[in-house]
Amino acid sequence: MFAQYAAFQGGDAAPPSEGTPPPKPEEKKEEKKEGEKSDEAEKKDEEKKGEPKCWNFHAQTTVVAQGDPGFRALYSGPNSLSSAGERQETLAADLFAGVRLWHGAEMHVDALMWQGFGLSNTFGVEAFPSGDAYKAGTEIPDFMFAHWFIRQTFGLGGQQEDVPDGPLALAGKQDISRLTVTVGRFTPTDICDNNTYAHDPHTQFLNWAAVTNLTWDYASDSVGYTTGLSAELNQPQWALRYGFFQMPGVENGFTADDRILKWPGEGSGGDFWRSWGMMTELERRWKVNGRPGAIRFMVWLDEARFASFAVATALLRANPPPPDTPAGASSTVPAAAFAYRYKYGFGLNWEQEVAKDVGVFSRLGCNDGHEVAWTYTDANWSASLGVSVKGAKWGRPDDTFAYAYILSGASREQIAFLKAGGTGILNGDGNLTYGWEEVLEAYYDFPLGKTGRFAFDYQLVGDPAFNRDRGPVSIFGVRLHWEY
Repeated sequence: MFAQYAAFQGGDAAPPSEGTPPPKPEEKKEEKKEGEKSDEAEKKDEEKKGEPKCWNFHAQTTVVAQGDPGFRALYSGPNSLSSAGERQETLAADLFAGVRLWHGAEMHVDALMWQGFGLSNTFGVEAFPSGDAYKAGTEIPDFMFAHWFIRQTFGLGGQQEDVPDGPLALAGKQDISRLTVTVGRFTPTDICDNNTYAHDPHTQFLNWAAVTNLTWDYASDSVGYTTGLSAELNQPQWALRYGFFQMPGVENGFTADDRILKWPGEGSGGDFWRSWGMMTELERRWKVNGRPGAIRFMVWLDEARFASFAVATALLRANPPPPDTPAGASSTVPAAAFAYRYKYGFGLNWEQEVAKDVGVFSRLGCNDGHEVAWTYTDANWSASLGVSVKGAKWGRPDDTFAYAYILSGASREQIAFLKAGGTGILNGDGNLTYGWEEVLEAYYDFPLGKTGRFAFDYQLVGDPAFNRDRGPVSIFGVRLHWEY
């Protein structure tokens, strides 16, 4: 459900320096204090940074606790956020291992464990407040191989850049101009819609809309992973990316490979050639007065057994759903509304450093609005704007304060569907007085020792799941994160 680590693709390239600097006047060398490294030792350490590593090992654990005190609600339905108030916790832990296979090739494995539930079992809010609240909550921990892929990088010559060591990357050097092909199990958000300031719910914003584009119904299982392939052509100032991934056989379900790669095993695959999702993204990078920025334009296309809003609405009006319908994705949608259909959408992702330690970002997204969501959210259009500030100004350079505003809405066809008692992947209040869902999120994140971090998070949700008859709701949260 989320791209955990931007190191998956490597860093942006810095422009080469021009000319040869004039010789500096000879300076008197300072004597090294006891315990400090000699100049020669420091030089060797610097040289080692570019040396390729043959393997690595990383781990992370993140605990998120969230709750709300309750809120006004004129009515509730199968997939509503509980208005009585509640508190929930989630735990996610990963063990990462990487190995270099041959020149330019790496294999990475990520064993994921998760436990806990999102608020109201992850129903009732489109821009859901926790990126670790998967749509497959569990009391007893579940396990899966979230990542298991081979990545081959073909250097195209020219200037090189350092690749920092990371959970899904081996340290070394690579050509800035390169072609990278990845095959195996990972997530489409590892490849596309990255953002420096809003992408990782373990250290940045928690909200789903700040993890990736809210309207992108990307191919994945209930936790966010699937099998596929991707290709990226990177150049000094731009990149072009493409991915093709497997869809689950049922809405909000697990994929066929989860029968083997998940414990306990479960999942299904639809018609292989008719259950897929693909996307293409063009990224342009620049610097304004030495400050980096980027814009990314994405187009995506899916095929799966989507339910049509128009067909489902007609059937629901003829035979309204019973009042005791249980919660669940499309739990009120008649089977006759499902058929193999296409679904498409667009996304725009922008970021810019505006001052030292200050960055702004935005995402825009929309989809065709004709089909019930299959894997992510029910939003048919969305917009977000935010700012992220490091704490150097107040003497805490490793702290981060950030704020984001998120707006999302539904198509006319979905509005009619929800008024008729329809339920989507996250919404379904039994009725609807339509309004735009609005979310404000603010967090403050700071280090705990050398390997830990702690964050306070607050979110205010207005018109949850597009319903003016419910909310607003205040959601308070804390996050504890450890990594190695």
